Amino acid sequence: MGTLLGAGVTHSFQRRALERTEEFTRNEKLRQERIDAYSAYAGALVNYRRVLVDRWFSREENRAEDSEESRFRSYEMRSEAQQALFRVQLLTSDDALVRQAWETLDHVSDVHRADDRDGLAERRRVSRDAINAFVAAAKRHV
Repeated sequence: MGTLLGAGVTHSFQRRALERTEEFTRNEKLRQERIDAYSAYAGALVNYRRVLVDRWFSREENRAEDSEESRFRSYEMRSEAQQALFRVQLLTSDDALVRQAWETLDHVSDVHRADDRDGLAERRRVSRDAINAFVAAAKRHV
């Protein structure tokens, strides 16, 4: 009887240890996927922002040959940023972080709409601050 009871207790402890290990592994994998997704999104935003600044300068300097290319490149970069955002949405359960991610994309998208250099500088500052704020908020989820 004692041997059977000992085997049952041992099995129970081993099962709990295995469940804890599996849960830890799942949580660590999710953590790594979130880190990858959040950093990929921030990187896509930075690249999109850079292309929009180039687009603004092409327009302001009347470089017609660069203007169309810059416009198409900005569309590509926006698509990449949106794809990265969709991954963020899939990996987080925090609605506030998702809202912040969308707002950050909106701030970046406004960069090329500035009327003058001062406006461009302000929109660049706002978008940079928004990207940094997103990264800081995302950091709390990893």
